[in-house]
Amino acid sequence: MNFSRIVGTGSYLPSRILTNRDLERMVDTSDEWVFTRTGIRQRHVAADNENASDLALAASRRAIEAAGITPRDIDLIVVATTTPDMVFPSTACILQAKLGIKGCPAFDMQAVCSGFVYGIGAADQFMRSGQYRHALVVGAEVYSRILDWKDRSTCVLFGDGAGAVVLKADTAPGIMSCHLHADGSYADILSVPGTVRGGEVSGRPLLKMEGGTVFKFAVKVLGEVAEEALAANNLAKSDIDWLIPHQANIRIIQATARKLGLSMEKVVTTVDRHANTSAASVPLALDEAVRDGRIRAGQHVLLEGVGGGFTWGSVLIKW
Repeated sequence: MNFSRIVGTGSYLPSRILTNRDLERMVDTSDEWVFTRTGIRQRHVAADNENASDLALAASRRAIEAAGITPRDIDLIVVATTTPDMVFPSTACILQAKLGIKGCPAFDMQAVCSGFVYGIGAADQFMRSGQYRHALVVGAEVYSRILDWKDRSTCVLFGDGAGAVVLKADTAPGIMSCHLHADGSYADILSVPGTVRGGEVSGRPLLKMEGGTVFKFAVKVLGEVAEEALAANNLAKSDIDWLIPHQANIRIIQATARKLGLSMEKVVTTVDRHANTSAASVPLALDEAVRDGRIRAGQHVLLEGVGGGFTWGSVLIKW
């Protein structure tokens, strides 16, 4: 059988840092209010000339270098983003051109904060067909462009960034299983209800969210989809070496860890420094934990995401 394995990770964060103290001068909030409710201290904000493909390019180059290959070795590109460079072509095609390659399939994955998990799931299925040797999966977001900076309930939560991985075909499963779900009946709970019509923006293209509903739903499904992954692989909760959940809110992360009986010492968290970077949050955290040596060969790593749609999913990996 054909399987896929992560052989390289990379990430990129814009140079501008916006702290909670900075936000105090922009909106009616405080560092204490934001941190106690979310665990966030700061976030990165893209420069005016930085688009999702630019962030993706920097992260991709680092992942490709870590994998010990060249861009020409990539034969599949999946970019998870909610904030594409433009309506079309896809950010994946723009990234492909910036990498200096052509010919391989390249497409965007739109599952909001679950996007990277969905992207891994899609790429893994492509790899299992036996047609592809190296897949590049990226999560890249510039959420600062779709925030209402006067809405203190949402603008304090998000940041910009990108993370990437290279998957390589293997005879043994690195990606053990992927579990993806959606429930469109929750579409209005977390959305950016704007579109382009007749050359003008129709609706309000800024993020809106019912925070309480999102919190409850996230805690519920993140616990369920983690147990689904473990059951599918006949593993116990104690077999999880590292949990890397979507970095939306430290309280959601802590509640998920409690449901799985995991100490927070086994949970990778970056939400304090990155805030919620949507599809980029999981690969950003993954790259950090790989590069600092926490994640080692033979360990079980569980990735999880939940986002607007609602979408949610998990990926269980044998490193």
